[in-house]
Amino acid sequence: MAVLPIVEVPDPRLRLISKPVEQVTDQTRAFVQDMIDTMYAANGIGLAAIQVGVDRRILVIDLQDEKDEDDKPIKAPHAYINPEILSVSEDLSSYNEGCLSIPEQYADVARPASCRVRWLDEHGEGHEEELTGLLSTCMQHEIDHLNGVLFIDHISRLKRDMVMKKLAKLRR
Repeated sequence: MAVLPIVEVPDPRLRLISKPVEQVTDQTRAFVQDMIDTMYAANGIGLAAIQVGVDRRILVIDLQDEKDEDDKPIKAPHAYINPEILSVSEDLSSYNEGCLSIPEQYADVARPASCRVRWLDEHGEGHEEELTGLLSTCMQHEIDHLNGVLFIDHISRLKRDMVMKKLAKLRR
C-alpha cells in the first residue's frame, strides 16, 4: 500500500467539512489501508481522511493499547466510515493532545469523557458503541477533523497563538 502526504496547517483543506461516503467499495478499503499505513509511518494513533487531502468521512484509529508476550504493542487498526457522535457525557476529561497536521505541538484539551458513536466499518457493516477513555478522546478529535475543526480550536487564543508560533519556529 502507500504512505500518503499529510496535510498540515495552515492548509485550508483542514477547514473543510468532509462529505459522507456513499458506498463502501474495494476502492474505499484500499484507501483505508493507505490511511493506516500513513498513520503508522507518522507514529500517530488516529488519522482522518482530510489529513491526507481527501474530504470524505473516513478515519482510522489504533491506540496499540494491547501488548504481545514480549510486551510489544499489537497493531489493531480500526476504520470508521461516516462516524457520527450520537451523545456525549457531561463529565469532562482532559488529555494532552497532538495532531499529525500540527507536528510536534501539544496542548491540554478538555472533552466529554465518553461518547456514543455510530459508524460503518470497512465492510459496510453498521456499529454503535459507547466509547470511553483515550478512544473517546481520539474519536472526538478525529471527527472534529471531519467537521473542519482542529484541536487548537478547543484551547484559548493565547495558547493557540503560542502553539502556532512554536510550529513556525520549528519549520524554520
